[in-house]
Amino acid sequence: MFSHVHLGSNDVERSKRFYDAIMDALGGAKSWKDADRNRWFWQRDGAMLIVGEPLDKQVASDGNGMTIGFAVDSPEQGDAWHAAGLAHGGTACEDPPGIRDKGSRGGIYLAYLRDPDGNKLCALKMMGGA
Repeated sequence: MFSHVHLGSNDVERSKRFYDAIMDALGGAKSWKDADRNRWFWQRDGAMLIVGEPLDKQVASDGNGMTIGFAVDSPEQGDAWHAAGLAHGGTACEDPPGIRDKGSRGGIYLAYLRDPDGNKLCALKMMGGA
């Protein structure tokens, strides 16, 4: 349904290190820098993430109530994603990574981070079940 997400950053090179690390934990993504603007692109499986200076030249800020979700293949990959983010300037938020709602549907693995600019991110894996 979505083609891309664009996040503003006040320190694009710091953000590049952070997003390179969490993308590597997900299995990698093609990345490149915009030749005309200070922003980076990551593309994988038909979706794109863009992180750069806001086009209006104002200070970047995180969106209250906004969360960007990343699909993971397993809780272990989600844990690696979370650890990579923490090691590269991210901060933990919400509950610790783990499976929640272990009802008849099998649960949902969730891990939450804030990137270095405060944007809220989530790794998610539907665990299956009935």
